[in-house]
Amino acid sequence: MKFHAGAGHGTAQRKFARIFIGWAPGLAQFVPTSIRQKVAEKLAMAGGIGGIGPNGYIVLTLAIGLYLPIIIAGILLVYQLPVSTVLRLSLGVSALGFILPFLFLNYKIRTRQHSMQRDLPDAIDLVTASVEAGLGFDGALQILSEKMEGALVDEFTRMLNEMRVGVPRREALVAMGKRCSLPDVSGVVTSLIQADQLGVSIGNVLRIKSVAIRERQRQRAQELGMKAPVKMLIPLVFFIFPVILVIMLGPAAIKIADTFLKK
Repeated sequence: MKFHAGAGHGTAQRKFARIFIGWAPGLAQFVPTSIRQKVAEKLAMAGGIGGIGPNGYIVLTLAIGLYLPIIIAGILLVYQLPVSTVLRLSLGVSALGFILPFLFLNYKIRTRQHSMQRDLPDAIDLVTASVEAGLGFDGALQILSEKMEGALVDEFTRMLNEMRVGVPRREALVAMGKRCSLPDVSGVVTSLIQADQLGVSIGNVLRIKSVAIRERQRQRAQELGMKAPVKMLIPLVFFIFPVILVIMLGPAAIKIADTFLKK
C-alpha cells in the first residue's frame, strides 16, 4: 500500500511539474524581455536552481509574491485582526515574496563564484601539467573533470561537452566566461583564445596565469586581514566592552550604592 501511495504522490508531482512548465512560458511573456534575459543570465551564473528555467523562475516568483500574501491575509482574518493591520502585513509579505527569490539567486551566485575562485589555481595547474605532459587541451579538460569536483570543474566539463558536439572552442570559452562572471576566469578565457589564435603554447600561458591568480589571491587575503581589526571594532565597542565594564565596575557600584543608602 505504501508503495502505491508513494507512486501516486510522485505521479501527482510530475503532473504538476508538467502543467507548471507548460504554463510558465505563456505567463512569463507578460514580463519585459530585458528582465527575462537578466534572470536567464543570473540562473546560468548560479549553475541552475532545481532545473527551473528563467520563465519558470519568474512565474514562481510571481506566484510567491501574489498568492502568499493572500494566504497570510486569510489566516490573519480568521484571528479577527484589524483590516488595516492585515493589509500592511500582506503588503510586506508580498514585497518579501518578490524580493527573496532574487536575493536567494544572488546568494547562490556569490557562493558559486567563491567556490570557483578558490578552485581556479589548482584547476589551472592540473590542466597545465596535463598539457605539458603531452595531452591536448580537450584531453587535459577530461583529466580535470575526472580528478576534481566543484562548480568550476562543472563549467569546464560543460565547455568540453559543447566543443565535442561541434561548438567552436572560442565560442565555448566565451560562453563559459560569461557564466562564471569572474575577472580571473575571464582573464584565463582571453589568454586561451589569444594562444589559440597565435599558436602559442597553452601550457606556458596557463602557467603564467596560474602564478598571477595566486598572487592576486594572496593580495586579497592580505587586504581582508588588514580590514579585520576595523570590522571587529563595532562588536567590541557595542557588545564586549559594555560587558567587561559591568563585570569590573558592577561590584564597586553596588558597594557605593549600599554606602549611600545606609547614610
